[in-house]
Amino acid sequence: MAQLFPRWTNKTPLYALLGLGACGTLFIFFLYYYGSPRNTDVGYRPDQPVTYSHKLHAGDLDMDCRYCHWGVDKAAHANIPSTKTCMNCHALIGTDSEKLLPVRESWANKEPIQWVRVHKIPDYAYFKHAAHVNAGVGCISCHGNVAEMEKVIQVERLSMGWCLECHRNPDQHLRPVFEVTNMKWIQPADHAEFVYNWKIEKQITPPVDCSGCHR
Repeated sequence: MAQLFPRWTNKTPLYALLGLGACGTLFIFFLYYYGSPRNTDVGYRPDQPVTYSHKLHAGDLDMDCRYCHWGVDKAAHANIPSTKTCMNCHALIGTDSEKLLPVRESWANKEPIQWVRVHKIPDYAYFKHAAHVNAGVGCISCHGNVAEMEKVIQVERLSMGWCLECHRNPDQHLRPVFEVTNMKWIQPADHAEFVYNWKIEKQITPPVDCSGCHR
């Protein structure tokens, strides 16, 4: 009796399995690469309800980050500045500026400005701003040079792998506490000696086990 199918069709199941395996590998690679924070989060720069320029305030005027974000060295979360903080200056400065109209309306109506959050750690991860700031981790290490940003943009992945890279080798990110907000700070020649003594003094031993961030 004549064969209904040619001999090569005997290998069809094998070809199908190989094709499925290749497609699965490509799919996993696609999710790993294009679904990673490097591609989904870095570059995030949302519009804000007020056209606030960090370059003007933190850069040109050299305002310390902690004037507006006063809780970064005291609390787990970096606070969003209230309208009152803005009005401390703008009750007298730029009182007729159209850009500041939302601020004046917020102050008059006693309704907070709905700022759009840029940097966000997942809720299942514990992160304490104060612990990092008081250990001497500069703002620029996580947020980039905001003193040069007209509109704040996320420049780092803020992923678990990225955090672990620093926890395993934090030396390059450490500086004196009074320099943490200085975007122009340059590591001195004796930085390695400073870090060695600083880690002993502050007992800096960043956790790398799961319980350090997932509690």
